[in-house]
Amino acid sequence: MTQTAPSHTLVIEREIPHSPEKIWRALTEGALIEEWLMKNDFQPIVGHRFNFRSTPVPNWDGIIDGEVLVVEPNSRLSYSWSSMGLKSVVAWTLTPTTGGTHVRMEHSGFRSNTDAAYKGANWGWQKFIGNLEGVVGGLD
Repeated sequence: MTQTAPSHTLVIEREIPHSPEKIWRALTEGALIEEWLMKNDFQPIVGHRFNFRSTPVPNWDGIIDGEVLVVEPNSRLSYSWSSMGLKSVVAWTLTPTTGGTHVRMEHSGFRSNTDAAYKGANWGWQKFIGNLEGVVGGLD
């Protein structure tokens, strides 16, 4: 019998005072994604393979490979996220609220919640989602 290692998930939730449509644009339009996250060749088409590209640093080439898994406009987006031997999944859920949109980001597939990848993702996503809010705030 094969045992699989437990998987850990990072969840970040924010209320953003903008419509799901504006947030969706920032999550799915390549030029906007580059403003808050990284250079990319993303397209919101299930099955599309893409890369996020950042500046290489020691022990990392700066490339994240992905594949779009779920596209439900203005509601749900999910894609694989593979880098440095870690294969994981990022899922976004947008829920309209009276004050804007409840944004939930789940990044699942970490080996533990104490390893460097989990800690780095926690720090990175806090920063990226803050950047996302700024980009959305600048949209018409």
